[in-house]
Amino acid sequence: MAQMNIRDLGRVREITAVLVRHGFGHLVRLAGLDVIGEPEETSLPLARRLCRVLTELGPTFVKLGQVLSVRPDIVPRDMMEELSTLQDRVPPASFEEIEALILEELGRPISECFRELDVRPLASASIAQVHRAVLADGSVVAVKVQRPGIEGRIRSDLHILTSLAQLISGRLKLPGFYTPVGIVQEFETAIHLELDFLQEARAAARFRQNFQASPRIIAPRIHGEWSTRRVLVMELLEGRPVSELTADTDAARSFMGNLIEATYQQVFEHGYFHGDPHPGNLLVVGDDRLAFLDFGLTGQLTAEMQDVILTLFLGLVNRDAESVALTLYRAGATDGRVDLKGFRREIERLLTKYHGATLAELSQGTSLVEFISVASRFRIQLVPEYAVLARATSILDGIARKLIPEVDIVDQVQPYAARLVGRRLSPERVGGEALRVLQHAQITMRDVPIHLSQLMADLEQGNLRITTADPDAGLLRDEIRHAGIRVAMALCVAALTISGAMLIAPYAWQPWYVPINALLGVGVVSIGLLLLGALVVHYLFAARIHPREWRRRALAIIRFFLSNRGG
Repeated sequence: MAQMNIRDLGRVREITAVLVRHGFGHLVRLAGLDVIGEPEETSLPLARRLCRVLTELGPTFVKLGQVLSVRPDIVPRDMMEELSTLQDRVPPASFEEIEALILEELGRPISECFRELDVRPLASASIAQVHRAVLADGSVVAVKVQRPGIEGRIRSDLHILTSLAQLISGRLKLPGFYTPVGIVQEFETAIHLELDFLQEARAAARFRQNFQASPRIIAPRIHGEWSTRRVLVMELLEGRPVSELTADTDAARSFMGNLIEATYQQVFEHGYFHGDPHPGNLLVVGDDRLAFLDFGLTGQLTAEMQDVILTLFLGLVNRDAESVALTLYRAGATDGRVDLKGFRREIERLLTKYHGATLAELSQGTSLVEFISVASRFRIQLVPEYAVLARATSILDGIARKLIPEVDIVDQVQPYAARLVGRRLSPERVGGEALRVLQHAQITMRDVPIHLSQLMADLEQGNLRITTADPDAGLLRDEIRHAGIRVAMALCVAALTISGAMLIAPYAWQPWYVPINALLGVGVVSIGLLLLGALVVHYLFAARIHPREWRRRALAIIRFFLSNRGG
């Protein structure tokens, strides 16, 4: 459990004040904190107000919003779209600070590392800024430098977020299986990866290696000898931004062809994909080459995941709602019975939007993101890679909507479906799968005699137990426990009241003479009345009284104020 430093309390007050000002005071109350200030205008949509909160609270919270913007299994689509507009452009750090950080990371002055280094950055964000430079061999590169001091600020905010999530855990209902603490933990993992530029360097190098045989799909070359955890030096690619392409032109169609081909190869051949292919991370280099930039967010697909996506893709193309529904159901985790018939109907409704319609005719909300959202609504939890991939394809939908609006997207991907069917039914694939099945069957059959012998031995020795689980047994136990508590309290109330009355009775007509027995009798009767009040409260609110939960929250509050005291 993360602990909050006392010096972070000022930041907590700032966070609570911003939340209240934008109409999120109920979250502050859920955490058991004081509500500071009064809400301003709250007529704006919830998603817009949330974006304003995150922007006002700074880099860590903006990054939290950006992480959630690619998770349709956690936030609804309208909020996800609003969060995707979050920008973290901030004034650049001074060149002196950048120079000092490069010296600290590379162990040598800038003049020994680069022939040239532009003072003015090409781009500046909350975590890093990028400068154009020239290496000693004449290579033109982009130098990405982490903003000085940002790691400590993010670490402090993460401690605060974790503590606040623990305080509201169990009191805030979230979609699917997610909890506030779980979301913060996923965010912490993501932000630590983004702070490690060596991870981004490895991702870019792997992506470039995967496409080395595809001359029309490229990625910047990483200069590993000049790259560290906080400094990343890569090839500076120059070309046309996607926003300059005109719809329904040869250039637009060529670009989309490259993009669809690149997506197909990433998902079904390499099992490694770019998780944020928005227009700012794509570039048209030369006449028809497609460049991918910024590898801070990538996804890894196992062979099993690829098979699931392959089945889903074929089901979407062939309009097989039952296959899509069952595949999503089997690929996810559930905590109870799922209404498969209703789930299939929802999938069928979504499939009818795609077939026979052009991108211009499709509603803005139609994409794979909706399939993930429907699965979450039916309490089917998929691994995060599926959600990130769905969001990435949604971004590609948006690009295609602008560049080839009159194209039927299902018709566009039919050739790729045919390629997948050919791969799945190829003799090598079928033979390999048959061999694996036989191997598993052989292992299973070999173990059958051992399992039968163990079963017989357990029967002979009486070690075999059969247990049943009743989902309502817990409720029955609670009712029995509550009834027992009430009976015991009622007996105590009766005994104490009678005893107190017997002690007071001899002195009922002596108001000015109050011996010890009378005082004792009054005390006993008072205790009896208190127990009677407790009995009434327990009868009325037993279902809401959870001693373990109260104890957990009390301990969380104590840790909040006492951990790292004086730190």
